[in-house]
Amino acid sequence: MPSFSVIRQKSYADVRHKPLEFQVGDRVMLKVSPWKGVVRFGKRGKLNPRYIGPFKVLAKVGTVAYRLELPQQLSRVHSTFHVSNLKKCLSDEPLAVPLDEIHIDDKLHFVEEPVEILEREIKKLRRSRIPIIKVRWNSKRGPEFTWEREDQFREKYPHLFTKTAPSKNVAS
Repeated sequence: MPSFSVIRQKSYADVRHKPLEFQVGDRVMLKVSPWKGVVRFGKRGKLNPRYIGPFKVLAKVGTVAYRLELPQQLSRVHSTFHVSNLKKCLSDEPLAVPLDEIHIDDKLHFVEEPVEILEREIKKLRRSRIPIIKVRWNSKRGPEFTWEREDQFREKYPHLFTKTAPSKNVAS
């Protein structure tokens, strides 16, 4: 038998818990994830949209899944989604995030490509030296720059290393 504290916690959670349900014809927003195409150590742009849409609900599939009417840009994405990836659309149509402004892969990740390498540095640790590069991304929100490990980046984007970037040494 569960302890009294577990029962109490469950009763508190049940009061606040509201099952999410949509009707056929409702308009919903679809959750997407930011993804830079390279290991980004969990960084997320503050202004990245978390949801895209709105999309029309075509059918309820089972108890917790819905089939959506997706546009041609998302033809590679399966049209059935779990309710946890959906949110009721409360805004007007013109306020929605247009899909032509962002590029989304088949796993619903943003794809922003690197444009150029701006700088090179050597990160000095106690026993090793790690070459890092400053990369400019083609973000729709304006210029965005990150520091990335040169070896990992060179494997993924060798075409960016035809030009040379200025370098300097950094002690940390």
